[in-house]
Amino acid sequence: MQRLLYALVFAASFAFSSQASADQNDFEQCRQIFAEQNPPVVLQPQAKETRALCFTAFAVLHSGQSHTPLYVAERLNRNTLQAAHQKRKDKFFADARLPRAERAELDDYKGSGYDRGHMAPAADMTTPESMAQSFSLANMVPQAPVNNRKAWAKIEKATRKYVLRAQGDVYVITGPVFDTVPSTIGSNRVWVPKHLFKLVYDPSTNKAWAHWIDNQDVAKAGAPISYTELVKRTGISFLPNYRGS
Repeated sequence: MQRLLYALVFAASFAFSSQASADQNDFEQCRQIFAEQNPPVVLQPQAKETRALCFTAFAVLHSGQSHTPLYVAERLNRNTLQAAHQKRKDKFFADARLPRAERAELDDYKGSGYDRGHMAPAADMTTPESMAQSFSLANMVPQAPVNNRKAWAKIEKATRKYVLRAQGDVYVITGPVFDTVPSTIGSNRVWVPKHLFKLVYDPSTNKAWAHWIDNQDVAKAGAPISYTELVKRTGISFLPNYRGS
């Protein structure tokens, strides 16, 4: 009951800066998070019941079929990251804006052997509000624990280091990639990703690249792949107006 109340109160506390919509491109309240204010375009059917969710510092396209995000977008720059010194709270919660049938619950992860893996990292958050919001399960996927805490954490850290050196805004989109018949956890059958990706786009250099890693404890981060290759593997045009490799 305490967790439910927390989720309801929390959802109400940022209702004016957040939304859920059945239209995958309906990010009207947070288009500034996307490059040229253009959300990604899903080129191939990914999952049913997608909903756009706006948070203070990131945006989520959530799938009611996988009970996870399909992608999570952030706009970062040197100033935002230099301000990112919020104390981590670790208060995970089910997002009350999503219908119960579409969302993950805390119990789904208990005893699963998987971490609640952030797509928009808590370490990127600059305010108490955005830090708290980053613990929504709408921002999580089931992630192999060693992967989450080591190889993936290195990718997140490397991304922040790049942003601190960049000339302006850098757009980062992170998400899962599922097998044809994914394994699941919990009574809500939350899909477990086979792979994870993190796209980094720097408009000042017109460069875009993506980190790609298997969702396994033994996985190691390899060389980044091209934007074109990421689109091919995911079926999502993350940067609709991008003209690069």
